[in-house]
Amino acid sequence: MFRKSVVTLAALVAAGTALLSACGGSVDGSSSAAPQASESVSSGIDENTLNLLTGTAEENNAEKGTGDWVTGVEGLRGGSKQGAAQKWVQLSAGSAGALNPVVVNGSGLTLYRFDNDTASPSKSTCNGDCAKKWPPVTVAPGSKVFFTGLKKADLGVVKRDDGDLQVTVKGWPVYRFAQDQKAGDTLGQGVGGTWFGVTPDGQKAGGGADDDDSANAPAPTTPAPTTPAPAGARGSALLFDDAGTFSESNASQGLSGVGCQNAGRDDVASAIRPTGPVKIWSEKDCKGKSLVVTEDIIDLRTVGFDNTISSVFFG
Repeated sequence: MFRKSVVTLAALVAAGTALLSACGGSVDGSSSAAPQASESVSSGIDENTLNLLTGTAEENNAEKGTGDWVTGVEGLRGGSKQGAAQKWVQLSAGSAGALNPVVVNGSGLTLYRFDNDTASPSKSTCNGDCAKKWPPVTVAPGSKVFFTGLKKADLGVVKRDDGDLQVTVKGWPVYRFAQDQKAGDTLGQGVGGTWFGVTPDGQKAGGGADDDDSANAPAPTTPAPTTPAPAGARGSALLFDDAGTFSESNASQGLSGVGCQNAGRDDVASAIRPTGPVKIWSEKDCKGKSLVVTEDIIDLRTVGFDNTISSVFFG
């Protein structure tokens, strides 16, 4: 009788072990089931690389003096507090100057994208001296990205040539502009015709041509036509800071789109190169004194508009 009970108990133990194995468990209570694909971050970012958290840094109790709250030179790349600055970044859909919407960081500073970069695949091409003027938004592995008004699936990182991880929005690497000193500054908008504030979906803020139709947009060096452009036609113009040259060494900003476009840096242009007839204005929102321009003007003093352009009307 005793021998029969032992055999029955052994059989029950064996059956229980088999049942646990079939359910992905083990006798000691640990799980051997493989994680499901749905457990990964929807943006494609490895959870060990970044922590994506909804809400602001303040709402998530970010440590003071870290992340976007690191100020001065240390808030840019290469500062002595770079480790603290890379602990987190905040990406928020907001407005800055005439740009609405545009992505800003946790200190309200405007974030930009660069036309020479690529989004698919993500590639950052601003290095060396370029990165000093346009500090890339970088984070360390395991850092936090707080986001509001953006889609989690649109956020990512790309490894730069120096090995740092740069934050991307819809594949586009994002940057700050060193001359922007306070929330609302947009001094980098349109610089060189290649730098634009980045929208929450990765497009160019402020009326820049979308990537899909950029191939159809007129090139800055195209001679101005002698007849007016059709109503509603997209136009563009480069505004140069100094008179006498249209060379790349002359700081410039580009405007493009349909209708009235405000200059990111107003009252600084001394030369203009339009791709078609445009109307320049002395005040924002196409108000104040105006002048129709149909061709290159290498010195705006000749038409009484030096350091006066605040907006341009296209179409």
